[in-house]
Amino acid sequence: MTTKIYLPESEMPTHWYNVVADMPNPPSPYLGPDGNPVPPEAMLAIFPEALVMQEVSSERWIKIPDPVREALTMWRPSPLYRAHRLEKMLNTPAKIYYKNEAVSPAGSHKPNTAVAQAYYNQQAGIKRLSTETGAGQWGSSLALAGQIFGIDVRVYMVKISYQQKPYRRSMMQTWGAEVFASPTDMTESGRAILAAHPDSQGSLGIAISEAVEEAASRADTNYALGSVLNHVLLHQTIIGLEAKKQMAMVGDYPDMIFAPCGGGSNFGGIAFPFLADNAAGKNVRLVGVEPTSCPTLTKGIYTYDYGDTAGLTPMMKMYTLGHNFMPPGIHAGGLRYHGESALVSQLYHEGLIEAVAVPQLETFAAGVLFAKSEGIIAAPESCHAIAATIREAQNCTKTGEAKTLLFNLSGHGHFDMTSYDRYLQGDLTDFDYPEEAIKESLAHLPKFG
Repeated sequence: MTTKIYLPESEMPTHWYNVVADMPNPPSPYLGPDGNPVPPEAMLAIFPEALVMQEVSSERWIKIPDPVREALTMWRPSPLYRAHRLEKMLNTPAKIYYKNEAVSPAGSHKPNTAVAQAYYNQQAGIKRLSTETGAGQWGSSLALAGQIFGIDVRVYMVKISYQQKPYRRSMMQTWGAEVFASPTDMTESGRAILAAHPDSQGSLGIAISEAVEEAASRADTNYALGSVLNHVLLHQTIIGLEAKKQMAMVGDYPDMIFAPCGGGSNFGGIAFPFLADNAAGKNVRLVGVEPTSCPTLTKGIYTYDYGDTAGLTPMMKMYTLGHNFMPPGIHAGGLRYHGESALVSQLYHEGLIEAVAVPQLETFAAGVLFAKSEGIIAAPESCHAIAATIREAQNCTKTGEAKTLLFNLSGHGHFDMTSYDRYLQGDLTDFDYPEEAIKESLAHLPKFG
């Protein structure tokens, strides 16, 4: 009875998979404030050329540079697990597998792209990066990658997460990064938010505005984003590429795949390589799982919107709740984003992937059940995928179907124990779908698309 499925280092993917090559329609262009497409060279103000070329590429396979692969071997290939104990606890005929991305030094899937982005910036002669982070997984990962490739890192951390997750902040600082609670008084966009909302808890949209503003105003600084953009999702496909090989090693293949979905890198990372199989005749269902309090795919609208609150980024055609939307302060800080990856959004709009939203209490209940059965305490973001997988496994119990289910365990929850404490003490609540707040936010959408 195999539990851990290890892929030899020699079998680690040598190329990233670009889903654009297999999409039925080309991606919608990014737009500037005037509604015209943004040329790729405009992005060179805050990104190195190599990443800009990946952002607009339609090549199916893009080679992973040797220094990046060497750094990735610190924890890759990550193990695939069969969740025998969880299956038994649920009394389900379903087979449950999970890809364990919590084994990276930063404890999540985020270093997969952080290492790549730091490398390309180093090759371009950049000495300094600015970024945002929600729950702290991305900020920790970029801090680690900056240390690997000799780049200084400044992180604008969403204020509510800065307060909820102090040890993530400590990780970033240990790896040499500067960390500030966003919104700050250090940028024009931060000062504007504080003037209007002095007690703002912050959001990923606000933190992105601050980080982009800093990168755009300094010649020595580039910007690094942990999700949403095409090149970020590209780097994460190493997850799904490894998982396909590992499933084949035990003669199995998933019927359904679940992953947390905030900006899209987690979901795209594990799902996109299987989408290529669907294009070749397979029929695996790919499900993004989001919080009911920030239901971008399931309640948002598909249109052009800014990726940040201040409107400093190009406009992307995506599912959005409006760039002014302020999500409730749930503990899955990495999923508190108003928008969604343009690639994930287009695939959802075209019916090639699915989405479901789950409430906070259900996710923590699933996380506790997973900890009791599999021994791993998962990040609140990962608990969304666990919850959706458990729902489907319980449905299999009712129907008798022996489906094969795979989910992405995107990170551990070792620095989220105060959240687990609050759940176990009955001090956590669910947040209602903030319909009025979303309506108000959508009223401020750009008039394009």
